[in-house]
Amino acid sequence: MGWTKKITASFLTLAVLFMLEACSISYKFSGTSIDYTLVKSISIKDFPNMAPLVYGPLAQRFTDELKDRYVRQTKLSVLRENGTLDLEGEITGYDLTPQAVKDTPDGRASFATLTRLTITVRVRYTNQVKPEEGFEQSFSSYRDFENTKTIDQVQDELCKEIINDLVGQIYNATVANW
Repeated sequence: MGWTKKITASFLTLAVLFMLEACSISYKFSGTSIDYTLVKSISIKDFPNMAPLVYGPLAQRFTDELKDRYVRQTKLSVLRENGTLDLEGEITGYDLTPQAVKDTPDGRASFATLTRLTITVRVRYTNQVKPEEGFEQSFSSYRDFENTKTIDQVQDELCKEIINDLVGQIYNATVANW
């Protein structure tokens, strides 16, 4: 009778192992809280550059990257207007400020070793399904650069990084479920 218990135990162990192998757990990390049965589209209007200091390509690059994020990370149709969700706004700040001020060796003058580029965007978000989730809010992001380079030398790369960060902030505030 002892060998019957061993065979039964071995068989049960193998059965459990096969069952565990056959089962898998899948997680999806899209991070959205969109109910696609109710929300089908998002309208994203162009974000004009209303900042006192203007970098020409900024408005178009920002708007394009914002649209691309929703296309890549959601199933929403991106429309020009009348979406279930609506995003609009403007670029309100493009600022350069000195950082890391140092004195000259003789102590008679000070100079900045870094400059900070900050971009600010005001966003108005409307959700037709859940109006209470709508908001108007400003988002900003910045990057520092060494004063051994001019803004013309670093502007394209810094703007790319800042736009990516701003778009991430806006995406998280509108449809991400964190």
